[in-house]
Amino acid sequence: MTTTDTHCPYCSLQCGMRLRAPHSGGEAHVLARPDFPVNRGALCGKGQSAAAVLGAGVRLTAPLVRDERGGELREASWTEALDRVAAGLAVAGQRHGRESVGVFGGGGLTNEKAYLLGKFARVVLRTPNIDYNGRFCMSSAAAAHRIAFGLDRGLPFPLTDIAKAGCVILVGGNPAETMPPALRYFRELRANGGTLIVVDPRRTRTAEQADLHLQPVPGTDLALALGLLHLAIADNKVDEAFVAERTTGFEAARTAAMAHWPERVEALTGVPVHQLRETLRLFADAATGIVLTARGPEQQSKGTDTVGAWINLCLALGKAGRPGSGYGCLTGQGNGQGGREHGQKADQLPGYRSIEDPAARAHIAQVWGVEADDLPGPGRSAYELLDTLGTDGGARALLLMGSNPVVSAPHAGHITERLRALDFLAVSDLVLSETARLADVVLPAAQWAEETGTLTNLEGRVILRQAALDAPQGVRTDLHVLRELAARLGVDKGFPEHAEEAFEELRRASAGGPADYSGISYRRIRAEDGVFWPCPGEEHPGTPRLFLERFATPDGRARFTPVTHRPAAEMPDREYPLILTTGRVLAQYQSGAQTRRVPELNRAAPGPFVELHPQLAARLGAADGEALAVTSRRGRAVAPARVTDTIRPDTVFMPFHWSGAGRANTLTNPALDPISKMPEFKVCAVRVERVR
Repeated sequence: MTTTDTHCPYCSLQCGMRLRAPHSGGEAHVLARPDFPVNRGALCGKGQSAAAVLGAGVRLTAPLVRDERGGELREASWTEALDRVAAGLAVAGQRHGRESVGVFGGGGLTNEKAYLLGKFARVVLRTPNIDYNGRFCMSSAAAAHRIAFGLDRGLPFPLTDIAKAGCVILVGGNPAETMPPALRYFRELRANGGTLIVVDPRRTRTAEQADLHLQPVPGTDLALALGLLHLAIADNKVDEAFVAERTTGFEAARTAAMAHWPERVEALTGVPVHQLRETLRLFADAATGIVLTARGPEQQSKGTDTVGAWINLCLALGKAGRPGSGYGCLTGQGNGQGGREHGQKADQLPGYRSIEDPAARAHIAQVWGVEADDLPGPGRSAYELLDTLGTDGGARALLLMGSNPVVSAPHAGHITERLRALDFLAVSDLVLSETARLADVVLPAAQWAEETGTLTNLEGRVILRQAALDAPQGVRTDLHVLRELAARLGVDKGFPEHAEEAFEELRRASAGGPADYSGISYRRIRAEDGVFWPCPGEEHPGTPRLFLERFATPDGRARFTPVTHRPAAEMPDREYPLILTTGRVLAQYQSGAQTRRVPELNRAAPGPFVELHPQLAARLGAADGEALAVTSRRGRAVAPARVTDTIRPDTVFMPFHWSGAGRANTLTNPALDPISKMPEFKVCAVRVERVR
């Protein structure tokens, strides 16, 4: 047996674990790793069972190809499969132009994969059309972070700061189910005398831990934040010295907030005025305070403004850029942070550089050995890319790595049809996901325990997930795939198969950029249990806490943003009188492509459901467990009723982990935030009926 220190393949905590693997054959086992500082040995059920997906009976172990449209997938050699992928991408480009070839990545890909995938799109395919499913995760928070602070890192402080804060407001997040080992920091917060306030339309397991729980109407978080800022101004709680010394733009934000008086905000949100006043008092009077957001306020067509309003509250009260205080985002996917820093977003180059910045283009072109003018410009965002697949002007061929949009994309029925309309689809994945089943070629990828690579967790800590065992015969790494495809398409150099070699190039590419990894090495990560970026030199200690001396704006000041409430893109009406909101459950992860293949997780969460309040159930005449049809303007989903008083009577909830009849994203609204291009997953109008 060999025991290897590594990390969990799931959420953005990237919990430390040990994997015990036999020298030949047999099952691998997950063990605790108490010395890793993020989770201190704790693992959720997903992490504890992570080795179950490594088995040959669960995952892909040979390439699959389809001989004709509508035909069955059959096993093929790697040579045939890679030849077909290269030909499919090349033919589309020759027939329809370079922009007709698209690349779609994933927030679970390592930094090395994300980096080389972006390089492959821009150097080999020379297409602007690359984006990734992280656009559906943190993009609104990222945009608001950049607007206010000049730099986006999910948490600008370590997780340990949560436990030391005087008050934490958690908006639209449920870490008790989405990242259970993180819940200890919230428990320690309360044990240390701090206060936890949770904002969520549902009384979740996290909300049950709170000192105060606010239950707003889904889609009204922006009004709620504006109402709190109004109260801060009216009650003379603004930190005038901090505002004057370290911010700009307060007067415009003040004017916007004053139009959101408490009674108006109660009417919009359903949160009573007395709870608004108590929230403001607890947060303003605490010596230190943190606001954390998650997908609830971010996955809205006004998500960037909503996060900006919560940042405004932090700035007005002087709770930013100081130890123990600040705004942060609870990233969802395992490499949701690093995945958007190094080039798989449509508008970015490695190091979190803008693809439209001439200096950034020149730097990256020099590292890549190409002319800056040959690099394409910005392409379509994730939903826009998927929405135009197979159309004139859209991508006609798509290379997809580590994503399952048939389940995870909004308006998923439409996206499924767009994928079917492609001239050519190639998918690299661990398992035969719902999206892979549509592909012309499926490439079996090595898994987390079979390949080494770095990821960046929600704190900005760059960690090293080390290989613990060999991949099965017939499986290759994504880095191998990119190298082989690049060679077939005429680029013989610049796509290393070894992760550390790729990371060394990433270091050079990121040097001098906002997300500077140039001082981070595999050696340092192993020695230091991860290194916080930015880290611009090998002697630099890394940066656990950002903004303590200045913000990352040209003048060093944080920027207030004047925002005002507006309704969701789709509000209830007579035909669709209820609001649907979506989210995750404890035992499943994202599109469920991996976790739905683990028996113990399926026993805990066997399928989709429709959560509704007893008052609504009574109006419908529906009993717990009875099949309900939920219908929106985009489609219909059917799942059993789960009757509970933990949800608002005007709201229903569905988890989004499943495909088939209970697919929640059949219903969701693809209305996009104009800045972040985040779809409005969290709010859409529906009707609910018994299935007769």
